[in-house]
Amino acid sequence: MARGIIIGAREEDLGRNGHGTKLLLIRHGETVWNALGRQQGQLDTPLNERGIAQARRLGCALANRAVDRLYCSDLGRARQTAEAISDSLGLEAVCDARLRERHMGIAQGLTVEEFRLRHPVEYARFASGDADWVIPGGESLRQVHQRVVACVDDLVGRHAGETLAVVTHGGVLDRLFRYACGLDLGSPRRFSLFNASIGEFSAVPGRLKLERWGDTHHLEPFGAEDDW
Repeated sequence: MARGIIIGAREEDLGRNGHGTKLLLIRHGETVWNALGRQQGQLDTPLNERGIAQARRLGCALANRAVDRLYCSDLGRARQTAEAISDSLGLEAVCDARLRERHMGIAQGLTVEEFRLRHPVEYARFASGDADWVIPGGESLRQVHQRVVACVDDLVGRHAGETLAVVTHGGVLDRLFRYACGLDLGSPRRFSLFNASIGEFSAVPGRLKLERWGDTHHLEPFGAEDDW
């Protein structure tokens, strides 16, 4: 698990005098399909028992943080997680469809092995990491990247100097980690994506600085699984 990573824009570019925005980027709690290894994409299953406990722990962990606003994806698993945080913070969760997971098209509802067996040609393109390949019925990595970065830039521009808690999905967090660190869109992932983890960023429109990644201290003793 990566902790305390400082990568991205210079401190003076990110509002050293209090004009930058703090982002607490949170992956939703564990779902039924997470536990089964099924591709959820923009389909939905509810949080399982551990995911509900994780969401409650997130609420407790953020209760002592000076959070000004709470945003979430409009997919059910993110909204369910945000509701637990909302109860602790006393903030209304504002849904934004731009924070949705990548639409996985023909792979939605399948395990990786089922995807490989049923659609071998498409699976090979998917596994190649081609950022511009559009999965049939779904989105390319670049399309997701552009959607998510535009959303975050918009939120940061509207809430300068504030702290935002944002509940979203593993694929969205993957895009934002790469954006902050200047990583290739389709390169193999070598960083964690734990359910109910918290990543901290400082931001101004067009720039992100990663401060801490994959924090799961608040989840003990329930733990979390990485999305490999």
